[in-house]
Amino acid sequence: MFAVFKRARKATLSAVAAISTFALAACDPIAIGGGPTINTSKPVPVALLVPRGSAQSGDSVLAQSLENAARLAIADLQGVQIDLRIYDTAGDPTRAAAAATEAVKGGARIILGPVYAEAANAAGIAAAQKGVNVLAFSNTTSIAGGNVFILGPTFDNTARRLTSYAKAQGKGRIVIAGGSNAAGLAGQAAIRNAAAGSGSSITDSIGYELSQQGVINAIPQIRAATSGADALFLTATTAGALPLLTQLLPEAGVKPEDVQYIGLTRWDVPAQTLALPGVQGGWFAMPDPGQAQRFRDRYQSTYGSTPHAIGGLAYDGIAAIGALVGAGKADALTAAALTQGAGFQGTGGIFRLRPDGTNDRGLAIATIQEQKVVVIDPAPSSFSGAGF
Repeated sequence: MFAVFKRARKATLSAVAAISTFALAACDPIAIGGGPTINTSKPVPVALLVPRGSAQSGDSVLAQSLENAARLAIADLQGVQIDLRIYDTAGDPTRAAAAATEAVKGGARIILGPVYAEAANAAGIAAAQKGVNVLAFSNTTSIAGGNVFILGPTFDNTARRLTSYAKAQGKGRIVIAGGSNAAGLAGQAAIRNAAAGSGSSITDSIGYELSQQGVINAIPQIRAATSGADALFLTATTAGALPLLTQLLPEAGVKPEDVQYIGLTRWDVPAQTLALPGVQGGWFAMPDPGQAQRFRDRYQSTYGSTPHAIGGLAYDGIAAIGALVGAGKADALTAAALTQGAGFQGTGGIFRLRPDGTNDRGLAIATIQEQKVVVIDPAPSSFSGAGF
């Protein structure tokens, strides 16, 4: 009954101070990690791998949005030249590996993309043979590591932000309710890990089959588990079990005014979700809304359409590359440089790449009041706090 998301696993800122602001601090990597050296006085060859040619509905739109966003970022760079080369993967791992091999042979010093996890993993393996790093648009953490860095938002990052905020608000006794599908299980694991890091405790974890009856059957268990808890952390999506859960739980006596509802996923998308009675007062995390809106406005004014939901990841990738290359160092695209701790400014606020290949993104904490999104804790402007 519920939509199950995503494929695959492992094997603006107007001319807004343009991109000189993309680096949050002077980039000065202390050591050269894996990756090629570059000549920063010449255009830097960057390969962009997109899922154009795929039979999957929407991939052609996604591919164009990624390319548009990358070119928008290049236009914002000051004093940095990028030689962007586009390769179509059709969303296929074999094609992605071949594209990565071709790109590296053609001189690419870093690869942006692909999107899907298996394709990104294949491209990473191919590029590793020549010591080239890959900034994939995936959010699948199992493929991260070595020369593959993922730019997509992760459950781990979101859970860290939310549990840290909840703990600071005195909501440190958490019950998890999550689906038994792969995404639900991954979300539950992320919440448990984040809770341990924030000093919170998981008092119980209730799973349910991803079906209407599965959710109905879990309601009494969730009700019993939340007795004495401060917060109920839900992994459900708005396209999945969230509407039913937030309807049935209050009816069963698990009221948001007694137990703080927290969502691992965005509760503001699609906009119709804001009208659900059960989500009122719930907490969730989101990119810096001001930064995100500036990017959407800029993209709209340039291309006459709205960007794909993950189109901004290509902008972020170019932003990071541009900030590093702009520092004028030959080791700008090595792993040590890419993972410099200060991070970068992107379409949704600050972000940085972690040595394990995952990422941190500075997120705002939002709630829903009278069917409107209200930010209750702004996105951080640096990585010195907010759970980092």
